[in-house]
Amino acid sequence: MMEAIQTPISKPSIRWPILPDDFVLPDDPVENIDQPLLAAALRQPLTAFPQLMEDAIVVSNLALCASVDERIICKAPDWMYVRPVNPTGSNQPRRSYTPHTEGAIPQIVMEFLSATYGDEYSVEHTEGVGKWYFYEQVIKVPYYAIFRPTTGRLEVYALESGRYSQQTPNEFGRYWIDGLDLYLAVWEGTHEGRTGYWLRWWNSLGDILPFSEERAEEERQRAQDERQRAQEERQRAQEERQRAQEAEALLERERQKAQAMAEQLRAMGIDPEQL
Repeated sequence: MMEAIQTPISKPSIRWPILPDDFVLPDDPVENIDQPLLAAALRQPLTAFPQLMEDAIVVSNLALCASVDERIICKAPDWMYVRPVNPTGSNQPRRSYTPHTEGAIPQIVMEFLSATYGDEYSVEHTEGVGKWYFYEQVIKVPYYAIFRPTTGRLEVYALESGRYSQQTPNEFGRYWIDGLDLYLAVWEGTHEGRTGYWLRWWNSLGDILPFSEERAEEERQRAQDERQRAQEERQRAQEERQRAQEAEALLERERQKAQAMAEQLRAMGIDPEQL
């Protein structure tokens, strides 16, 4: 493991207020069309597991907020998983999320690097609070992943002794993420019309969590296999019936042959029972 940054970091005054309804959130545009696809691809396989989705926030670009030295700071990770969270108590969609007040600290946040990256690695903590500093020193998110979709490079940092340390993947190139109890790794392929590098999940047994279309294909293949097995069973049963009929016919021919021979012997004055 490699500790990413060694410089001392001052301790800010941190509070966890709920944002007022009139608080103006930053409205930064999505930098490219890949980011929503990458975020959706991380969320979609989790929806098949109620234990991962119940009372959880699995979202991209939702403002993650805290008060730092009496200033409200909000960052919108490209992807975030939080569980458990408190219900909002209203039908209005969440505009933001404040840990401790509204629920747990996020288990993991992710950033997808674009050509103009920089804030993902920033440790600035004076007037402008960089994402790295915010996730590490303010929110204290246990896992922070930084992914380059164009090259497939993934960096995973874990909070250890209050600082982020870069993690080493296992022999399959996967990173274990506590809280989800899943592995995170890079996968190359085509999904939703995009061919390239993606982030995907694997379970503790090493099985990839399939996309919905992969689950549908697996179900289709299973159904086809079941139909094939049923057809083979019908064919075997038919062959068994045919063999039984042939055996019965052979026995009948042998019985008739024995009966004819017995009649011939009787005609000759010989009792076949005495033979």
